[in-house]
Amino acid sequence: MSMITASAWVPRGFAAPFPTKYTFDEEEFARIAELAKLQLDDANEDLEDARKEAAESSGAEAMKEEDGSDDEAPSKSLKSKADEDDDLKEYDLDHYDDDVENDKGDDGMGMGMFGNVKSLAYHASNEEDPYITMKENEEEDEDREELQILATDNLLLAAKLEDEVAHLEVYVYEDEADNLYVHHDIMLPAIPLCVEWLDLPVGKSNVEKDSRANFVAVGTFDPDIEIWDLDTIDCMYPNAILGQGGNAGSDEIKKKEKKKKKKSKKANDEFHVDAVLSLAANRHHRNLLASASADKTVKLWDLNTTKCAKSYKHHTDKVCSIAWHPKDSTVLLSGSYDRTVVAADMRAPDAKVPRWGVESDVESVRWDPHDPNFFYISTENGIIHYHDVRKAPANPASSKPVWILQAHDESVSAFDINPVIPGFMATGSTDKQVKLWNIQPSGPSMVISRDLDVGKVFSTVFAPDEEVGFRLAVAGSKGLMQIWDTSTNPAVRKAFASRVAPVEGEIKERLVGIGEDSSESEEEEEEGGAETGEGNGGDGWESMDED
Repeated sequence: MSMITASAWVPRGFAAPFPTKYTFDEEEFARIAELAKLQLDDANEDLEDARKEAAESSGAEAMKEEDGSDDEAPSKSLKSKADEDDDLKEYDLDHYDDDVENDKGDDGMGMGMFGNVKSLAYHASNEEDPYITMKENEEEDEDREELQILATDNLLLAAKLEDEVAHLEVYVYEDEADNLYVHHDIMLPAIPLCVEWLDLPVGKSNVEKDSRANFVAVGTFDPDIEIWDLDTIDCMYPNAILGQGGNAGSDEIKKKEKKKKKKSKKANDEFHVDAVLSLAANRHHRNLLASASADKTVKLWDLNTTKCAKSYKHHTDKVCSIAWHPKDSTVLLSGSYDRTVVAADMRAPDAKVPRWGVESDVESVRWDPHDPNFFYISTENGIIHYHDVRKAPANPASSKPVWILQAHDESVSAFDINPVIPGFMATGSTDKQVKLWNIQPSGPSMVISRDLDVGKVFSTVFAPDEEVGFRLAVAGSKGLMQIWDTSTNPAVRKAFASRVAPVEGEIKERLVGIGEDSSESEEEEEEGGAETGEGNGGDGWESMDED
């Protein structure tokens, strides 16, 4: 099974031209030890509790034997122990670890697996070794060239589950060369559900206030949010963990926290206790990251301290999607499975919030980047709602959208508004279709519908830069990533003629992706599974809605 559950673009110019290779030094060891200390303490405490329980249980058994009338039991026990001792004698376990000095063959060399190790030749460096033809500097130069990211390249992040292994794949997209390839990947602790790119260095000391960086926050079925440096290859551990797993402080505080955590898994003001379904970085206040969870809360994190600054509970069911207002930087839009959407000012946590209602579970929410007085809601019933934030209803049931669009017959599982081209919308669905829309003052009209062979569509994301404004990244239940240059489609060119440079002659449609690694038989099995609703990972994804 392979599927891509979420994706995100990295704007041009943020990735380091030459990503650094991970180095495990004393400073890094100290950092990991501090981050992992809480989990280690928890594990040790659990082990100690288990030992106590086992001791108490064995003590109770001993008491029963003493009180019992079976006089033969001790003798049977002694007899069985004697038998065991006889069986173990032949292995001479008492001298198992002793050095064997005289165990040599006729030639006087040790007969062990590494008996001839003394005859091996060692060289202080590869330069001195005559059998190594490629020297260290040549290897480093070659690796460096392979890892190079150009200023005209985009990074594309894909949250992927493959054969029950969860990881984040970091692609490089070379637009002019029509090339998409995996640059490196990051192992994840659980099935990833959302990714958010960050331009602020997190978990690093001695960083200037206005410095830029290339980081990613990942939300999974685990309640912790992991933050990774995208410019470092082969990292062993995240730069920071937001949540219970990243709590640091005095041992006394940790003990109190652990006791509270063991008693209850109820939602609290410090960390999430269920899956993280959505993440949103505040582009005006760069140190703020919002997260939405299945524990029905929205939390605001300070990336400078990696602590939860505030927790909000505006919904009565899982909060599945959040988005910051493009202009009013303290207003956060949130959508939930309780079938409502809230636009809350984070500065006034106790104020009454405007609330809109929809006909089914919310899938995603988006502000209109070209007119921030309006926002979009996509739902499980395949409908898109377009609302004016200035016209909040008296109650959710009386919500009146500007327009409603039945975009798909099944759930609108993926949805995006083009940040560069006004009125350009993309929707993706579990019906495997990707549809492009032209939104005019009179309402939306469909430009084209395509099956891009990615299975059930879980992600449709437009590229963030003007040079690649028409590129749409599409991924889904087959674990494939496709980048569609929508400007090469005749219908799109006609709909957005004023935004597309005129080209003479016929244009071939561009679709750039990475081929499947699986064999042809596995592909056929996947197709068969897709027809019956099995074998493509789709059902497991949808089960989140059924709680």
